[in-house]
Amino acid sequence: MKPTPSVAVRCVRVRDGENRDAHPYHPSRYEITDAGELAEVLAVWPAERVPERAPEPGSQPHPDVDFTCCEGEPDPFDHPADPAIRGVPPHRPGPLARLLDPGAAGGIPARHRARWAADAPEPLRAYARALALGGDPAPPARIPLSSAFSWQGAVRATPTDAASLLAELAPRRLLVGAATQDLAWAVRETDRDGLGAAVRFFASEEFTTRHPKRRRVPDTARDLLLRHARSHRPQDLAILERRLLRVPDDRVRRS
Repeated sequence: MKPTPSVAVRCVRVRDGENRDAHPYHPSRYEITDAGELAEVLAVWPAERVPERAPEPGSQPHPDVDFTCCEGEPDPFDHPADPAIRGVPPHRPGPLARLLDPGAAGGIPARHRARWAADAPEPLRAYARALALGGDPAPPARIPLSSAFSWQGAVRATPTDAASLLAELAPRRLLVGAATQDLAWAVRETDRDGLGAAVRFFASEEFTTRHPKRRRVPDTARDLLLRHARSHRPQDLAILERRLLRVPDDRVRRS
């Protein structure tokens, strides 16, 4: 398991399954790419086990050796082919387990969440910090929904780190309870990155399962969503065309 010295490790992949006990927003899979964090992980990497010697012909297998073959193909996330990418073994010694503990205040997942919270828009930063600590804060009042779309759609430097689940869930919490009319105005006010997030939201179950009366979107917002989906997210175009119902445009925003 010890990384090959001649190969510079540039990524460590961690698979934790659906672990929600230590932290409610911990992803089942994430990557570590920061040079300092990689050095910490590799410093406590478990030593390679010496393989068992093959039994002599005719001899009985040792009772402690399991010769059961695994069914199915190995998960490439656990067994990357690139020697510069390492998959963390499921059995982790104490120092490595503590470093990767999703609930540990000084662990690597907590650092990823803290960096994500620090990058949140200023009006949403306290909300993001509370979520990063595992809390369940109420959505901030009087926050423009266009900011939520922009926040979710912003390009992240490390999109596959341990804050990846939070980056999806946190903005969505601000959107799911919003009225369709307010969401439509936010589509008109958001930026280019926010339009991508808006397309994803309007194509998601959170919106498409609403009552037909609550899926009526003014023409201007509907056209913006369809145009962006056509050029950037064609996989969402059909569902938007089918589920976004039309309503005459109202160019005077109601307060």
